[in-house]
Amino acid sequence: MDLPNRVVGFLEFATMTPPLAPAGWSRWLVPPAALSVHLSIGQAYAWSVFKPPLESALGLSGTASALPFQLGIVMLGLSAAFGGTLVERKGPRWAMTVALCCFSSGFLIAALGAFTEQYWLIVFGYGFVGGIGLGIGYISPVSTLIKWFPDRPGMATGIAIMGFGGGALIASPWSAQMLDSFGAGSEGIALAFLVHGLVYAVFMALGVLLVRVPPPGYRQGGDDGPRPAPGAAKPVAGALISTAQVSAKSAVRTPQFWCLWVVLCMNVTAGIGILEKAAPMITDFFAETDAPVSVSAAAGFVALLSAANMAGRIGWSSTSDLIGRKNMYRVYLGVGALMYLLISRFGDSSKPLFVLCALVILSFYGGGFATVPAYLKDLFGTYQVGAIHGRLLTAWSTAGVLGPLIVNRVADSQEEAGRSGSGLYGLSFTIMIGLLVIGFVANELVRPVHPRHHVPAPREAADDHVTSEQHRTG
Repeated sequence: MDLPNRVVGFLEFATMTPPLAPAGWSRWLVPPAALSVHLSIGQAYAWSVFKPPLESALGLSGTASALPFQLGIVMLGLSAAFGGTLVERKGPRWAMTVALCCFSSGFLIAALGAFTEQYWLIVFGYGFVGGIGLGIGYISPVSTLIKWFPDRPGMATGIAIMGFGGGALIASPWSAQMLDSFGAGSEGIALAFLVHGLVYAVFMALGVLLVRVPPPGYRQGGDDGPRPAPGAAKPVAGALISTAQVSAKSAVRTPQFWCLWVVLCMNVTAGIGILEKAAPMITDFFAETDAPVSVSAAAGFVALLSAANMAGRIGWSSTSDLIGRKNMYRVYLGVGALMYLLISRFGDSSKPLFVLCALVILSFYGGGFATVPAYLKDLFGTYQVGAIHGRLLTAWSTAGVLGPLIVNRVADSQEEAGRSGSGLYGLSFTIMIGLLVIGFVANELVRPVHPRHHVPAPREAADDHVTSEQHRTG
């Protein structure tokens, strides 16, 4: 069989309804399937490695070189919002396949743009097409994981979503090495984009092949613990943990949804502002000292931030299972504001302090992403949590524009005013502190969802029956 027929066969297989897990299937095989996708699309966090070469090769400003990343995050949120319900209906295998095609194609288009020195093609490929892959890929496993791990939703989503934070841990040194080998000119950048697109396509295909959905009626435990006995009492819900279900359409009409939207937007804006400009930022901060930061050290700093981002997603989200989601966000937002204050006041006098504060901020940034699906599950149930999560990610789209725009625009304006070094970032850090305080207040306003938004039990049962029938006939 030739290659085109093999590709067509794979796509036909991938777009089928994913098979129900057979008896004895371990639910711990599902997180690796999610990780194969999230580790790939997490390359987005290594974009700052490409910024200096692109600026040099194509004559771009710092603001202009951020456009592919910004558009990618915008499309992530929009595709997740508009595709969330479709992902719930089509299932994780379909979603992962769409993510694979869009994300890899985006790199191939960007490679063509770099080779021909047509920057708009890089923006369109990496930002628009690849951004759709980011959004669909990001939400593709969330609902499935929560259904497999209703007893530990924070940990389960943290395991998978940490891959998105950890993607740059692989991509940053890998990209830097390719640029060293291929050259930092337009042709070298094109070759690096091409290799990324092909390798990630193969890696993401592993998740497509491995993913399974739980059988109808699955509640908890799987092969790791006993199922509740028929007629057994349900666990008692906490103040912000509901056993009721809310549809995506109703959820967006609640104040709880919009409070969480503000919380996520503020937390993401504060973190992404550092992440998108990480390599040039640490170089600028210590450029006028006796020990400036080299290009390789700056790339290492990006990798460290990725490690903190990844560790925060599993560590802090698992902690939220113990102390509660609201308390966890109090830490993210309150302590995060303190870290920004320390960097703005003392960061340029101590590299260890600068790096430590940045690592804490990025761990909170990643933890916020991993904790929010469990927060949504607590408030709105599992009925359409994937679709609700997709709509909430429009906050990420907004933050993807705000964070880089604030940091880059302020840095450019400060440079025009004659400032340099750490003076390029003082104002933007003060703005970030204010945004985190706004997020802290919004988190305090979160209350249990009013019963009028709950889905009636008979309807939920009917939907379960329809889902079961679809699997039997699909």
